[in-house]
Amino acid sequence: MNAKQNILDKIVQQKLAEVRGQKELVPVFQLMEEVNFKRTCFSAKKSITKIGASGVIAEFKRQSPSKGVINGKAKPEDVVKAYEEAGASMVSVLTDETFFGAQASDFEMARKILNIPLLRKEFIVDSYQIYQSKAMGADVILLIAAILTPQRCKDFAFLARDLGMEVLLELHDESELAHVNEYVDLVGINNRNLKDFSVDTDRSIRLAAKLPEDLIRVAESGLDSEEVVREMKANGFQAFLMGEHFMKTDCPGKACKQFINAM
Repeated sequence: MNAKQNILDKIVQQKLAEVRGQKELVPVFQLMEEVNFKRTCFSAKKSITKIGASGVIAEFKRQSPSKGVINGKAKPEDVVKAYEEAGASMVSVLTDETFFGAQASDFEMARKILNIPLLRKEFIVDSYQIYQSKAMGADVILLIAAILTPQRCKDFAFLARDLGMEVLLELHDESELAHVNEYVDLVGINNRNLKDFSVDTDRSIRLAAKLPEDLIRVAESGLDSEEVVREMKANGFQAFLMGEHFMKTDCPGKACKQFINAM
C-alpha cells in the first residue's frame, strides 16, 4: 500500500470515529434548526462562469500531512476577505483538525465574512457530514472518489443537491470516472499522482477530455505558476483550486491578487 493511500485510510478511520461522536452530541434534527440551514446558497457554477471571473478557488489551509505546517499564523478572517477582494471566484476552507490543523472557528469565521461561494474541504464519509455542512453554511461540499464507492458518491451528491448545495467531485485517475453522476456540478482533477506525488498536468488534461461537456472542470494541486494555469485554461479547465501557493507566503491575500492580475 502506498503512503498516500495509507494516509487516506487513516483519515477515513479517524473521520468515521469523529462522526460517531458528533452524531451523539448533535443529532441531525438539531443541525436542521441551525440558522445557516435555512440560508440560500451562493452558486459556485455561476461565480466561476460569469464574464470576467478569475476561476480561482483560493484555499485557507494551515497545514497538510505531507507538507507539515504551511502557515500557522494566518487568521481566516483576514485571509478569506483578502481572497474575495483579490478577485477569487470562490473560497475553500479546510475543516479537518487532526491532519490539517483546522480550528473549529475557521469555517464559521469565513462564512460570516464572505459574499462568494464557500467550499467545505472535508473528507466526507457519512451523510451526517452533509447535513452538518449545510448547518455550517457551506455552499459547496467536496466528495473524494478515492474514498467512496460510485453509488455512495451518487447518494451523497443527491443529498447535497437536495439541501441546496453544489458538489465538487475530486478524481485522481481514469478508474474513478464511474463516480461522475448527474448530481455533481464541478469535477476537480488532482494533478498530483497518488503513487509518487509527482505532478502530471498532461494526465489531468487527458482525463478532463473524457468528462461530460456540461461539467465545470477544476484543476487541483501543483498550480504554482501562471503558465501552468494558462495551459490548463487552454485545455478546458475553468477553475483552479489553489491553497499552498498562497498560504506559504506572509500575506496570502496579496499573493492571490498578484497571481490573478498576472493571469
